[in-house]
Amino acid sequence: MKLAFKKMGEGEPLVILHGLFGSSDNWQTLGRQFAEDFTVYLVDQRNHGHSPHSEAFSYEIMANDLKEFFVDHEISQATVIGHSMGGKTAMRFAQLHPEKVEKLIVVDMGIKTYTSDHEDVLAAFHALDLPNLESRKDAEVEMEAIIPNFTVRQFLLKNLYRKTKTEFAWRVNFPVLEEKMDEILAALPGNVVEKPSLFIYGEKSNYIKEEDFDALRKIFPKAKFAALPTGHWVHAEDAEGFYKIVMESVTPGKQPA
Repeated sequence: MKLAFKKMGEGEPLVILHGLFGSSDNWQTLGRQFAEDFTVYLVDQRNHGHSPHSEAFSYEIMANDLKEFFVDHEISQATVIGHSMGGKTAMRFAQLHPEKVEKLIVVDMGIKTYTSDHEDVLAAFHALDLPNLESRKDAEVEMEAIIPNFTVRQFLLKNLYRKTKTEFAWRVNFPVLEEKMDEILAALPGNVVEKPSLFIYGEKSNYIKEEDFDALRKIFPKAKFAALPTGHWVHAEDAEGFYKIVMESVTPGKQPA
């Protein structure tokens, strides 16, 4: 699959993968900052953003999409950053294609099985009557009853676009994501990855806890861990702190601007 992407900057390649229901747009601000030192690729994973839709959806498939992306863009090796679902894709990519990974940076995601906390999100996607929707404002009003959190609502509504002058559609392929939710939440295999790996997690998030460190080190023996005082959206809630940690990891000795 040919993935949609945005490219910016010059330097060594840095590939960034968004999370579930997200897109490359979520990373544009940080992407521009990283582009001062790197060639940054903000990638839309399949069934998200501007990338094609498909009923085939698994971490192995997405890891192989990324391998194809590296080949198409003549990227021999890169630092790969992945948040949430994108973090699992990045980890699986490192397991299957370790020669392509210079450094792995995983944002608030472990390798274990998770329980679903997306019922409200899926209910909101189902609730919107797209054929009769007249404006984005109407969509926000309808969604507010199910998703009261303004930030989450705006994040989800980034997926809404005008397919025609009179018809709205979703960029995210939520029927397939809903069908594959158990697979999205499932643990990854235990293939060991002998690559420098950094796990950045939110202290207020439940996705990575200190008790998970030993299990992660068994699979990523070179793992390091860094915490920020955030929830799951580490890079959005503390962009400055996140940027500083990443830059200290990928450019040792250089002071972030």
